[in-house]
Amino acid sequence: MIYRKFRKNKMKDTLVEPDEIFLDSKNIENFDRQQFEGRIEKTISKKTILFLGIFFLIITIAFSARLGYLQIQKGEAYYTRSENNILEKTILFAERGIVYDRNKVEMAWNKKGEGEKSFGMRLYLSPGFSHILGYVSYPAQDKKGNYWQGEFKGLDGLEKQYNDKLKGINGSKIIETDSLGKIHSENIVNAPQRGEDIMTTIDSKIQKELFNLIKNAAQSNSFTGGAGIIMDIKNGEVLTATSYPEYNGEILSLGKDTKTIKSYLTDKRKIFMDRTISGLYTPGSIIKPFFAIGALTENIINATKQILSTGSISIQNPYFKDQKTIFKDWKAHGWTNMAQALAVSSDVYFYTIGGGYGDQRGLGIINLEKYAKLFGIGEKTGIDLPDEKDGTIPNPEWKIKNFKGDPWRIGDTYHTAIGQYGFQVTPMEVTRAISAIANNGTLITPHLILGDKEKEQKLIILNLKKENFDVVHEGMRQAVSYGTAVALNVPYVKVAAKTGTAQLGLAKNRVNSWVIGFFPYDNPRYAFTILMESGPSSGVVGASSIMRGLLDYMSISTPEYFK
Repeated sequence: MIYRKFRKNKMKDTLVEPDEIFLDSKNIENFDRQQFEGRIEKTISKKTILFLGIFFLIITIAFSARLGYLQIQKGEAYYTRSENNILEKTILFAERGIVYDRNKVEMAWNKKGEGEKSFGMRLYLSPGFSHILGYVSYPAQDKKGNYWQGEFKGLDGLEKQYNDKLKGINGSKIIETDSLGKIHSENIVNAPQRGEDIMTTIDSKIQKELFNLIKNAAQSNSFTGGAGIIMDIKNGEVLTATSYPEYNGEILSLGKDTKTIKSYLTDKRKIFMDRTISGLYTPGSIIKPFFAIGALTENIINATKQILSTGSISIQNPYFKDQKTIFKDWKAHGWTNMAQALAVSSDVYFYTIGGGYGDQRGLGIINLEKYAKLFGIGEKTGIDLPDEKDGTIPNPEWKIKNFKGDPWRIGDTYHTAIGQYGFQVTPMEVTRAISAIANNGTLITPHLILGDKEKEQKLIILNLKKENFDVVHEGMRQAVSYGTAVALNVPYVKVAAKTGTAQLGLAKNRVNSWVIGFFPYDNPRYAFTILMESGPSSGVVGASSIMRGLLDYMSISTPEYFK
C-alpha cells in the first residue's frame, strides 16, 4: 500500500501533459530556437529571486544612509553653506582678432592675461603704425569688481573702424563661491567666440622704413611733422600710410602712464592727428597737373604753345592807378610749353592759364574749382578709416564767408591756380587724385583690407582724353629727368613726379614740402604722396629726399613693386 502510494507520487512529479507531447511532436529537425520551438518552459528559480531581493535591499539601505547623513547629520552645515554661498555669473572674454599686413606679419595681436577674470592685452607693431592701427579701451570694473564695460572698444584707426569684426563675442560661466571667496563649483554657460582676423593691404616693411625716414628728416630739419602714402592705382590698395609724430597705442590702451598721455595732449604738433587723412595743408604746385588737364580739356591752350616767364607778371592795382600788383614766379624760366612748365613748375605759366593774362585767356575760378573737384579734391576719399576730413577749394562764396566785404579778385584766381590762398587738401585726397592722373582718368577708393569683398570698389570714370594725360605724364617725367624732382631720377625704376612748396603764414618763412607721382612710368602701378609739414623755407631736405630714400630701400628690400 505504501509502495503504491510512493510510486503514484513519483509518477505525478514526472508526468508529461499531452499537449506538451503534441507540441514536441510538431517540432521537426529545423525548429526555430528564437521562437522557443523545441523548448519546455522553466520557472525562475528561488535562488534568483532571493539574489535580486538582497541586491535591491542593499541599494535602498545605501541611499537611505546617505540621505540620512545629508539631511540629519550634515543638514545644518549644508543649510548654512547654501545661505552663505553665492552664484556669480562671470564674463569669459573673447580673444580679439589679429591684424596682419599683406604678407601675414602681425601688426596688432594679443598677449595672454593672468588670472581667472583676466583678458588678453593688446600689442602693436611699431614704430610707424599707431595712427593706422589705433588703440583700444579695455574692459573696466568698478570698485566692487563689477564690469561696467564688459568688452574691448576700438578707439582709433582700424581698431575702431573694424571693431565689430575684431572684438568677437564674450562667453560666460557660473561660479559658486562661499563667504570666504573659495570656489566650490563652476560651469561654463556660453563659450566665448574669438574675433575675426583681418588681413590688410599694408606692407609693414615699407611702412616702417617710410616712417623712420620722415621722422629723422623732421627731427633734423625742424619740420613739425610729416606723412607718406603709397597706393595701387588699379585697385586702391594702400601699401603704406604713415603719419609722424605718433602716439604709443599700448600706453593709451592701458591708460596708466598719465605723464606720457598728458604730454600727448599738450604737444603742439597734434600727436593724435593722422596727417594722411585728417591733416589739411596748402598744396602749392602739386595742384598744377590737374589744372593742366583742365586747360587742355577746355581748349584754353594747346600743349605746344609757349608762355614766357621773366620771373613775374603784373596787373593794374585796383586801388592805386599808378601802381601795379606783381605776382612772382619762383624764378625766371623763359619760354615753356605745358610739359616744360610742369617740369620746372613755372608759376607764370599757371597764372596765365588759370586766370588769363595778356591775350591768353584762362580757366577762371569756376573751371579751376570744377577740375579740382573732378579729381576728388575737396572731398573725402571714402577710405576705411575714422575721422577723415575733406579739403577746401577757394571760390567767391568761400571768400565772402571768410572775408566779409572783400570781393573775389583776379589775384585770388592766380593764387588758386598755383595751389595757394585758401586751398587745403589732405595727403590721401592728393594720392587719390594723382592716381587718376596715372591711370588715365579713373578715380578709385583707397582701402586697407586685402580682398575685402564686402567693400565694393567704387570707380568713377572721368571720360577725359588720353592724349591730355600723356602731356601731363611727359611733364611729370621731365620733372624727374631735369626739373624740380631730379632727386627721384634713379637707375632702377622710372618715376614721374611733381613737387610743391607751399608758403605758410604772413612772414612766409615756413613751408610745406610736397612730392607726388607714380611708378613705373611706362606701366604705372603705384602712386605716392610725401608731405613734410611746416619746415624752414631755406631747407635743402624736403619731400623729394624722403621719397628718394624710400625708393633706394625698396630697390633692395621690395624690388617686386618696380616690375
